[in-house]
Amino acid sequence: MEITETYRMPAPPERVWALLMDPEAICASIPGCQSLVSVGEDRYKATLAISMAAITGNYEGTVAILDKVPHSSYRMTVEGQGRPGFVKGEATIALRPDGQETLVDVRGQVQTGGLIARLGQRLIANVSKMMQDRFFANLNTRL
Repeated sequence: MEITETYRMPAPPERVWALLMDPEAICASIPGCQSLVSVGEDRYKATLAISMAAITGNYEGTVAILDKVPHSSYRMTVEGQGRPGFVKGEATIALRPDGQETLVDVRGQVQTGGLIARLGQRLIANVSKMMQDRFFANLNTRL
């Protein structure tokens, strides 16, 4: 499943970048995130509680931030596993100045397996989009 979206943030790229690199702000902004703990440079262990339709579960996994170009872009990989199945994903996040604001372009792919994958791609895509929208809305409140 592919994810493509652009978000408008009410701050210059330097402030948006700082927020996107702040593990505490990221954890507080991800719906269902229970913890995000550093396990190395730009690597984190994450624990999330996710609820999709009749499937509810906890996921543990890793997040890595790669190919950083400060104030401009980075690539993020995510791998998680829980009782309902697994999630793997990769995304490129690019920041573009737009006056006093910043446009954040998100382009990525997500794979799921196990019980969660049986829900169907359309439902998973809708929930993924909703979670991503809530994440960026939560980040906006921190600017």
